[in-house]
Amino acid sequence: MKYDEKEITAFFHALDRSRFMDRHKEEAEMDVPFPIGHGQTISQPSLVLEMTLRLDLESGSKVLEVGTGSGFQTALLAKFAESVYTVERIRALHESAQKKLAAEGFSNIHFHYGDGNLGWEAHAPYDRIMVTAAAGDIPPALVRQLAPGGKMVIPVGDTFNQELRLVEKDEDGGVHTSFIEHVRFVRLKKDKE
Repeated sequence: MKYDEKEITAFFHALDRSRFMDRHKEEAEMDVPFPIGHGQTISQPSLVLEMTLRLDLESGSKVLEVGTGSGFQTALLAKFAESVYTVERIRALHESAQKKLAAEGFSNIHFHYGDGNLGWEAHAPYDRIMVTAAAGDIPPALVRQLAPGGKMVIPVGDTFNQELRLVEKDEDGGVHTSFIEHVRFVRLKKDKE
């Protein structure tokens, strides 16, 4: 079953962003990104919603998220997917997000501490992939792990010039990329902390 945009938007507006923030809680309803430590940010809510809608989630979707961060985006994905496999390279964020998402009652999220550029091969392929940090180029491992008929939303570019792209893999394995909009994300790094 494909979810209706209104259903996703309604849950998004009901999801308390402040529960995923340790600082700036009183400003959580502002449509701006905020730092969450370790050089990372919690994205502006309108962009989180738009990226989620672009995935066309279905009730049976198996989703890979690259960059767990605060867990806010993870919560939105988990509500409308069968399962979410999320990868975070910063141990403190990896551990903090697990606690926050457990407190929200989610039981369909699987956590991995590692390099998001590599995806999570053990559970591939994925119907949908959400990348929450900007890659210099689309990581080949993520394209390989995208199932035929799958979709990936990913910011691509350098620190100052980034494009949000929709990557679609057809049933024959052909890959098609389209431009969504210009964005500004933290960089997708390869090392673990």
